[in-house]
Amino acid sequence: MSKVEEAYSLIEEKIITMELAPGELLSENELAKELGLGRTPVREALQQLARQYLVEVMPRRGIRVTEIDIKVQMRLIEVRSVLEQLQAKLAAKRATTEQRHRFIEIAVAMELAAKHQDYLNFVGLDNEYNVLMSDACDNEFAGAMLHQLHGLSRRFWHRHHQLMNDLPETARLHAQVAKAISKGDETLAERAAKEHMDYINTFTRATLEL
Repeated sequence: MSKVEEAYSLIEEKIITMELAPGELLSENELAKELGLGRTPVREALQQLARQYLVEVMPRRGIRVTEIDIKVQMRLIEVRSVLEQLQAKLAAKRATTEQRHRFIEIAVAMELAAKHQDYLNFVGLDNEYNVLMSDACDNEFAGAMLHQLHGLSRRFWHRHHQLMNDLPETARLHAQVAKAISKGDETLAERAAKEHMDYINTFTRATLEL
C-alpha cells in the first residue's frame, strides 16, 4: 500500500465513521501529524475524497467534510441502482470458480455477523464484498463508478443503521446477491441487486421520520 493509499484509507474511515464530522474544517498539517504521514500524500488523498464528494475544497477557506444531505443521497441511489444491477449480472456471468466460492463464504459470514450484531465484522465483510464484486464483474468502468459512490453510501448507513436496526435485513440482501452470483444465475443476481437497492431507497426515505 502506497502512502497516498494509506492516507486515503485512514481519512475515509474517519469521515465515514464521523470521527471527522460533517461540516468539520480539515487541516492538511494536523491530519499529516495525526496520521504520521507527509503533507503530500494527505493532500493527494483529500483530492481523491473530494472527487467522491466526501470533502469539498473551499477557495481561501480550506477543506471541509461534506454535510449529509438526503437529496444528494437519493440522487446517488438513482445511479447506484443501475450500476449495482449491472455489476451483479456481469459478476454472475464472469466470476471465476474461486470467486464464486468466496461469495458463498462472505454470504454465510455476513449472516452470522448480523445474527450476533457484529457491526465491525460486517463492515469488513462488506468492504471485501465490494472489492470482490468489482473484480468478478470484470468491468473496470462499472467498478470505478461504484467505488466513487460507496463512501457516501457507507457514511449515510453508518449514521442511521442502529436507529433503524437494519443489520439483519442488510446482511440478508447482500447474501442473496452473493449466493445468486455463486450459482452463475445472471437473472437472479440482477433481481437480487434490484431488491437490495429498492430496500436502500426505502431505508433512506425512512430516515426522514427519525
